[in-house]
Amino acid sequence: MKLMRGFLAKKFYSTLLIPVLHVASISFAVDALAEPSTENYRDTLHVGVVGDTGIGERAYHPGFIAVATALKNHRPDLLLHLGDFLYQSKIFPKACPERHLPEIKKTLTDPFKFKLFVPGDNDLPPNKKKPKGSGCWEKIDAMDSTFDSYPTSTHEPRAYEGTMTIGNTFFAILNTYPWEDPTAWLGPRIKKAKKQGFWTIIALHEPAITTAWYLEKRDTVLKQLTALKPDLVFAGNQHSYERFHQIKEPKQDGSIPFVLSKSGDYLKGDGTIFVVSGGGGAYIKPFADQQGFKKRTAPKAVFDALAKRALMNHFLILEIAQEKLQATTYRVCLEKNTKDKRNLRWKPDKPMWDSITLECEGQKTGITASDQFQIQLKKRPTQKRIN
Repeated sequence: MKLMRGFLAKKFYSTLLIPVLHVASISFAVDALAEPSTENYRDTLHVGVVGDTGIGERAYHPGFIAVATALKNHRPDLLLHLGDFLYQSKIFPKACPERHLPEIKKTLTDPFKFKLFVPGDNDLPPNKKKPKGSGCWEKIDAMDSTFDSYPTSTHEPRAYEGTMTIGNTFFAILNTYPWEDPTAWLGPRIKKAKKQGFWTIIALHEPAITTAWYLEKRDTVLKQLTALKPDLVFAGNQHSYERFHQIKEPKQDGSIPFVLSKSGDYLKGDGTIFVVSGGGGAYIKPFADQQGFKKRTAPKAVFDALAKRALMNHFLILEIAQEKLQATTYRVCLEKNTKDKRNLRWKPDKPMWDSITLECEGQKTGITASDQFQIQLKKRPTQKRIN
């Protein structure tokens, strides 16, 4: 079902042009389109990142269509989906509602050359904590690209986990249900990728760090991932956008060392940037502190490391070159439809919304760059000439 490493390597030097498909129901224009990759992937790799899309009865489908259309128009080489593809409505469904699968294929698979998918809790079989899980993961997973094959070793990735190298970038996909420290099998692979000069990116569904709905993970998931020293870690699950500064391993007292950059410019190797992207069409949910929910409000150390957060439909485009990784987060604002009574807000009648502003309120309709950051290689010290 999937591509092997040798096949990928052979394709690195071919030109990729994906036709731009138009969706008639979306009338707004994209403000800035990324140029398609017309050179081999070792020069610049374009990656689209999205999470928590709005397919199914429990999501805001117009938001998803707008995000999916804009993503397709940017023509990335790879789509990285952070999980929760669909939100079906039945309690403990006996089987995957396959009526949703054609839309996943049409919008999140067919338009992209390479696909890497993360399993979300709504994609896995239902359980007591998630009784509306779709059970569609096996069918969704069959639509993405294969992981790279590695020689058999003592430590192997679990089901739904693996790695892929495309051009200048190494990607690792992890499963958080249940979480298990991946260091034994992933550590050697990341170490090798770094020696080869690759950028390193980890993707999982449930965040290691967030101010949206805080779960204490500083001494577990956050420490384990920062110890691997990847350049970027992407997660979904929270229906919002968050970007943290470059984070280093948390200390025993709970403090989190980080590199502050008001401009969004960072140097490779100084820490790991964590991004939460769950604005692909799921109902937008306020941060715990906005809800007045103290138990799930993040501690000061987490807020200190936060660079930006927003409530909006969105996606990211990564432009990954040899010496610089640049990321742009695009806000997606829809034209107000007075005939459509659906609301993109989670529980819109709650009084808390009276004091919460969505990112699109007062903004123009369309696709707009909302946040931007970049990681650059450190310059090597110049060597003195010996005459």
